[in-house]
Amino acid sequence: MTLLLVSQAPLAKLQAYKQRMGWSLPWVPAANTDFNVDFGGSYTEEQVRSWGLDESGLPPIVALNATATGTDVLGYLTETPAMSAFTLQDGAVYQTYATAARGVEFLMGYYPILDRAPKGRDEGEAFQTWIRRHDEYV
Repeated sequence: MTLLLVSQAPLAKLQAYKQRMGWSLPWVPAANTDFNVDFGGSYTEEQVRSWGLDESGLPPIVALNATATGTDVLGYLTETPAMSAFTLQDGAVYQTYATAARGVEFLMGYYPILDRAPKGRDEGEAFQTWIRRHDEYV
């Protein structure tokens, strides 16, 4: 079994972030391919616009994450966390499982801990704005 991260960003950007975070997982770019769109991890800007979202009604974390990742809200919303499992049998690749958005919470080890804390995830108006990367605490 191989665990592999796939992102739309160019390889150089992924490698720089991977080094900053101290990660050792393999991480590959899907930039200039339809892989993430085909497997539910990316949407076109037109698809996002068709959702009819009001930017002012989105949780503050959306704008914070957009800025932190070097894009605007529309660009940020074109990407979602997703997980797929594949198997290779007789020379053919089959997708055996897929989930996206809140379905990937099982990969986030901190959620079960927060769910048992007195305030839980504290998903009030400031939804997840308290989350920081390890090098962002002062």
